[in-house]
Amino acid sequence: MTDKILVERKDGVTTLRLNDPGAMNALTPDMALLLHNLLLSESKTARAIVLAGTERAFSAGANLNAAMPDDMTGFDVGQTLEAEYNPLMNAIRDLPVPVISAVRGAAAGVGASIALACDIIVAGKSAYFLEAFARIGLIPDGGATWLLTKAVGRVRAMEMMLLAEKIPAQQAFDWGLITRVAEDDAVEDVAFEIAARLAQGPSQSYSLIRKAAWSAADSDFQTALATERQLQKAAGETRDFAEGLAAFKEKRPPRFQQ
Repeated sequence: MTDKILVERKDGVTTLRLNDPGAMNALTPDMALLLHNLLLSESKTARAIVLAGTERAFSAGANLNAAMPDDMTGFDVGQTLEAEYNPLMNAIRDLPVPVISAVRGAAAGVGASIALACDIIVAGKSAYFLEAFARIGLIPDGGATWLLTKAVGRVRAMEMMLLAEKIPAQQAFDWGLITRVAEDDAVEDVAFEIAARLAQGPSQSYSLIRKAAWSAADSDFQTALATERQLQKAAGETRDFAEGLAAFKEKRPPRFQQ
């Protein structure tokens, strides 16, 4: 199964590549579990992670042929979410390092959720995002209802989910769903350049920024202020802050520990 997700390490950046192009990188439960485990293990040594797919697709979503039994009598479709996909999405949220998605081609279903849960989303000009669940009588999953509503608002999120139409990369950018659009053949280079830049930065600060931002998305203003106060105390005790402050006072670029 390891050939379905390739691991590439360079300059403090780990790239995890979904690699089942014949199925447009549709995820099986085993692939979801493997990606979950790789994210946890690689985040212990990498300073940034890139999630990528192949030329035609980042991921077409869940592989229904692998996930659904021939006899659906009494089958709980939500069970695979609880067992494989929800832990994966929580792992992305809770990683201590920045995560960048490099999207070429299709990002559909839970594949779109994975891409959109990343901190920075780089998409090729011909890439698209698709919430196709309604076409088969299901609801969006992988946290899509939350991710979409937070990113583009209830009305646009509802349009994406109810109409199940492709959202081209430029439209996704205009809506605020993704952060960058690049030429198709430059997507992964752009994503890696961002990741390499982050890999040189204050890793402890980045970890706390991720924690604060995810917390704020579910908090009221006063709770966000309290969380910032708590995490700022933690940030002030890190070697990153000590170096950043010293560099500021000495009028030089900071040299964060690698």
